[in-house]
Amino acid sequence: MAETHQLSQGAYDRLKTEHDDLTTRGRIDIARKIESARELGDLSENGDYHAAKEEKGKMEGRIMHLVRIIENSEIVSETEGGSDEVRAGSIVSVIYEGDDEAEKYLVGSIEEQRDDLTVVSPGSPMGGALMGASIDDVVEYQAPMGPTIKVTVVGIE
Repeated sequence: MAETHQLSQGAYDRLKTEHDDLTTRGRIDIARKIESARELGDLSENGDYHAAKEEKGKMEGRIMHLVRIIENSEIVSETEGGSDEVRAGSIVSVIYEGDDEAEKYLVGSIEEQRDDLTVVSPGSPMGGALMGASIDDVVEYQAPMGPTIKVTVVGIE
């Protein structure tokens, strides 16, 4: 079963626009590059041709990735649950046990990344522990191959 991706409407729209651009303009542009490189002669020693084919492969991989996300996405309303609890798309300020300074994280899909915030997936140990938490809640999670970590939620945007 495919993983469901929780996205804001804005992130979904950006991904859909990128997909549409890559499957139209992107494919046409790469086909032109490949054709131009072919005209240069011997393909076995043609660096432009090999670079264009590699670019095409990366683009097709990105298209397939976008299709999987778009087909298996769930639009999460920014007003659902208010801002009093952590949900997908929330920016959460936490203080690690023993620290004095808060750190901010975006809880959600990497496709939601913005403002140079570290993204924490709801499926990760930290993200899972934060989901549903409120301000002043202390949550703990098991770090991969490490100790149990406690954080206090001090802000939710």
